[in-house]
Amino acid sequence: MNTGQAKAILVSLALASVGLMAALAWMLWEYVPKASVRFGLLSVCGGIFLVAGIWAAFLRWQVSCFADDVCETIDAAIAGRQPENFHPYEDSLTAKVQGKLMQYYGIMQESRLQSQQDKEILQGLVSDISHQVKTPVANLRLYMGILQKPGLPEDKGALFLATMEEQINKLDFLMQSLIKMSRLETGTFVLAPVEARLEDTIAQAMSTVWAKAENRHIGLSVKCTPEIMVQHDPKWTAEAIGNILDNAVKYTPAGGRISITVRPWQFYTRIEISDTGIGIPEEHYNHVFQRFYRAEEVATEEGVGLGLYLANGIITRQKGYISVKSKVGEGTTFYVYLLS
Repeated sequence: MNTGQAKAILVSLALASVGLMAALAWMLWEYVPKASVRFGLLSVCGGIFLVAGIWAAFLRWQVSCFADDVCETIDAAIAGRQPENFHPYEDSLTAKVQGKLMQYYGIMQESRLQSQQDKEILQGLVSDISHQVKTPVANLRLYMGILQKPGLPEDKGALFLATMEEQINKLDFLMQSLIKMSRLETGTFVLAPVEARLEDTIAQAMSTVWAKAENRHIGLSVKCTPEIMVQHDPKWTAEAIGNILDNAVKYTPAGGRISITVRPWQFYTRIEISDTGIGIPEEHYNHVFQRFYRAEEVATEEGVGLGLYLANGIITRQKGYISVKSKVGEGTTFYVYLLS
């Protein structure tokens, strides 16, 4: 009921009361002969109608207060502040309506904040992509300009072409990583977990680093029984493990070792990936999973700082998690936990 409808009802009640009072007075005057009795009955009727009038005025005042409180709540929500007369724990109609309005306001505010966060993430992605792509593109332009110069020796030309191919491969790797990162952060990263053998997934991950490890004379070993079955997405889990292995190969000196050990637990299956590399300082444990993070001591190594970030995102979206333990100069162990 709005304020206009309440007013119309109150006016109708007042008019009906006046008409009824007039009818009763006429009937008393017509059919009651004694003036004292007539006066007494008129007084009683008048008292009743007076009380009814006061009650109608009180109801009108209540409706007006209710409308004012609701309007104040809406104005406060628009202004982004708490209503002055908001009493959420009262058992009243006003408190219930205000509570629902504030609940709706909270939902809209959360949606607005989420939209702002999505916008900031998108801006951050654009900035990161621009920064990461700038160097390979600049190098390609430089080498292209040199190759266009007349009289360039054939051996120098071949060297520059090989360097350009390397930059193109780096740019392709970067773009693929950025696409995966953007899919991860915008929620379009679709996983399809199935009950599958973990040994096959690890074998797929190892195939991506086997050649690089052999070139650096780094030994690879795996301890995983074929019976171990885990609910996971084989393709993306292999990519996550492969990213950790790639990091291990990259930061392990020639002649080192990398071992993978799988241990089934009650609720999780743990995959240990240990290397004999340069190690990670303890204060950097959390930083290594941030996007584009690269420690100063490895800044000269090839990479963009997305591998561990993507690995962590893939595993956490399967209700698992990754932890790390390391000792500088002795090696690092990454623990990947997947729900059994």
